[in-house]
Amino acid sequence: MALDPETFDALIDTVRRFVTERLRPLEGAVEEADAIPADVVQEMRELGLFGLSIAEEYGGLGLTMLEEAKVAIELGRTTPAFRSTFGTNVGIGSQGLVMAGNDAQKAAWLPKIASGEIITSFALTEPDVGSDSGAVKTRAVFDGQSYRLSGTKRYITNADKADLFTVMARTGDDPGARGVSAFLVPRDLAGVSIGEPEKKMGQKGAKVADVNFDDVVVPAENRLGAEGEGFKIAMRVLDRGRLHISAVCVGVAERLIADCVAYATERKQFGKPIAEHQLIQAMIADSKTESLVARALVLETAAAKDAGKDVVMESAAAKYYASEMVGRVADRAVQIFGGAGYIADYGIERLYRDVRLFRIYEGTSQIQQIIIARETIKRGG
Repeated sequence: MALDPETFDALIDTVRRFVTERLRPLEGAVEEADAIPADVVQEMRELGLFGLSIAEEYGGLGLTMLEEAKVAIELGRTTPAFRSTFGTNVGIGSQGLVMAGNDAQKAAWLPKIASGEIITSFALTEPDVGSDSGAVKTRAVFDGQSYRLSGTKRYITNADKADLFTVMARTGDDPGARGVSAFLVPRDLAGVSIGEPEKKMGQKGAKVADVNFDDVVVPAENRLGAEGEGFKIAMRVLDRGRLHISAVCVGVAERLIADCVAYATERKQFGKPIAEHQLIQAMIADSKTESLVARALVLETAAAKDAGKDVVMESAAAKYYASEMVGRVADRAVQIFGGAGYIADYGIERLYRDVRLFRIYEGTSQIQQIIIARETIKRGG
């Protein structure tokens, strides 16, 4: 159920001020330290940001997809690492539990996830398995009472601080996606270990690392859904996550455009602000037009999802277009800023690096193209 308009407007205003007044001044420090300050994380908890998508009965805000998308756009106006701090709790780290968990599982975990007391993570990708999600090799063998989980997951967001992992593992002998099941795996189970965080191109402050499972005994009651339903659960989770990421892309693009306009109206060349030169105007116009298209697609698809419509194709299209769009906007921003855009002082080069990841995680652009084509053909056009 949607929040009443007055309450939602107050939430948007609070998030907007938090981003502008609290987060943006810290962007350089976060880049330098490769870490989000602990006091900022606590403020995020107090604002309810860890529980945006979790129902009110479990202590969350219970936002609709459309409301969540609008909040995500606001959060996109600062370095993506801030949003990533609680992003797995809002999206892929919690939604398997929200969508497929039983009452006992939800009661045990969701209140602490919503409050930020527990950090969640989504463990699907493996050293040899990325886009081919149905080919996971991590295995969960049932011994009559529990599952014994063994394998390695790679590039797992928030693995360094996660308390609970949603893990996709192979059960039984069914090939491909049919043999994959989903499990809730607490970090403190014997045999769970976390690798060193990877050195990355961008999004400093948001960590990814390997997660290793060495004959981990997972209680049978920690399985999400029935055996063999893991891939289906993962795809449902990613459908929602892709819309969230699409909205963040829109927010980053709008931030970049605003920065470009501010710079172009102050920077003078040939006796006038560069904003008055038509080739600069053309880049601004292209960026603005593409960001408006992405915003419309994201919000329309989010509303359709709230209405119960099948949005598999539309979510993929939103992720594909918005992530590619923000890459083009970031590239033009570097061009408009010129040499200043290549230097760290203005933060443009940082955002240029940050947005590159959007075209890869939660399904590469090429995977989105496959989904879009497959769904379009299935629908007959």
